[in-house]
Amino acid sequence: MKVRNMVFMALLIAIATLSAHVAAIPVAGAKVFPVQHAVNVVAGVFLGPGQAVMVAFGTALLRNMLGTGTPLAFPGGMIGAYCAGWLYRASGKPWMASVGELVGTGLIGALVSYPVARFILGKPAAALTYVVPFSMSSGAGALLGLGVVLTLRNTEVARGLLGFPRMAHTRHREW
Repeated sequence: MKVRNMVFMALLIAIATLSAHVAAIPVAGAKVFPVQHAVNVVAGVFLGPGQAVMVAFGTALLRNMLGTGTPLAFPGGMIGAYCAGWLYRASGKPWMASVGELVGTGLIGALVSYPVARFILGKPAAALTYVVPFSMSSGAGALLGLGVVLTLRNTEVARGLLGFPRMAHTRHREW
């Protein structure tokens, strides 16, 4: 793994962890967190599915250690990050990373969170309890993340530090 990727991963983990103090919304025993979903989309596009999962895991671990997260952050965030990176890699379209985050966290992650809530946290919940709050949070975060990706794709940071190519349909002006 390249050093620049590790530094970028650490930066994304720091952004997601520190913003948890500001943007977490408690809903149905979970703390919904749109910034994490935006970070998942950014990591999925710029780093790929494997490293996006590492970013989601690192964020969930730190948030739980600091008391700003719950164990539900592990399945929701990690599955969403993987799906975002995988769909982007398969399609090459940034909006597909947002769809991957929404489906991965909002549906699959929410369903996987049910046994975590039931057996680890001891909270009685119906199987579909987390689908609506996770979908709302991941939908908002996925749109935010898509905006960040589309903004960053043509910047010098994305090209120079991350080695990301310029979007094909954008013309480059020489000054």
